Amino acid sequence: MMKRRRFLKIAGGAVVLGAASSVARGQPAPQEGEKPTTRPAPLFSISLAQWSLHRRLRGTAEPALDHLDFAKAARGHDIDAIEYVNSFFKQRARDEDYLAEMKKRAEDEGVESLLIMCDGEGMLGDPDGTARAQAVENHRQWIEAAATLGCHSIRVNAASRGEPDEQARLAADGLARLAAIGAEHEIDVIVENHGGLSSNGAWLAGVIRRADHPRVGTLPDFGNFRISAEETYDRYQGVTELMPFARAVSAKSYAFDDAGNETTIDYERMMRIVIAAGYHGHVGIEYEGGELSEDEGIRATRTLLHRVRTELAK
Repeated sequence: MMKRRRFLKIAGGAVVLGAASSVARGQPAPQEGEKPTTRPAPLFSISLAQWSLHRRLRGTAEPALDHLDFAKAARGHDIDAIEYVNSFFKQRARDEDYLAEMKKRAEDEGVESLLIMCDGEGMLGDPDGTARAQAVENHRQWIEAAATLGCHSIRVNAASRGEPDEQARLAADGLARLAAIGAEHEIDVIVENHGGLSSNGAWLAGVIRRADHPRVGTLPDFGNFRISAEETYDRYQGVTELMPFARAVSAKSYAFDDAGNETTIDYERMMRIVIAAGYHGHVGIEYEGGELSEDEGIRATRTLLHRVRTELAK
């Protein structure tokens, strides 16, 4: 059975009309003969990627932040959806009590858990068949944890070795195997452009097509388009190529000018690409800069996304 939250996403943010929904929004119920009022759904929603707070979570920036308080921190920024990173609870993937506490704290804050970004579990495109199978199995615990937390996806990497076409074949194989496990739990497996060939938008889009599984998609990141020290892929072309498969979007940010614009990424241009692809889901703030504190960077990115959303809505 399709999860209710997933149905709402697929429905594209449709607004339910009627007296009950009006009351739930704090509006008076329409009287007989009156037309119910609606508010247009926003072009996209805003979430917070946990990596935005990695220094506080690691205790290298003040004030230190406990992983269990991540949902509370997001709510403090008036954000009601979050994206976890597995490295901050690496040994807790199968700790049922810990996951239950994570879920409870998110629910208490009225915050939705969207996905888990997974690293350090082996190469899903490993040329060695045994190692590739082990990498798939290593990710199983995160699929199960995502299901427990109420997420819709885990984010993985399409890493491999060898010639580009062979890497694509191997990565697609690993992704399809993992997606079969995800399907058992109604969890999608989404791939981020995250260095190496995965930062080549055309290559990664080809991998997704090759995997050919309804549970396999992408998480386009605005900033991760460095293929190697010598080669960088055009970020706008890359996002355009990855958006047809997107189940989430990562709004990377580094620094801002006096007008509040990101200095390396044209956010209005980027969000036009996102919206043109028909995407109206969550766009996750992922601040990685050093000029502002993590909390200041989150606020600056959120303000910019709000401004761009308002402009594009016109």
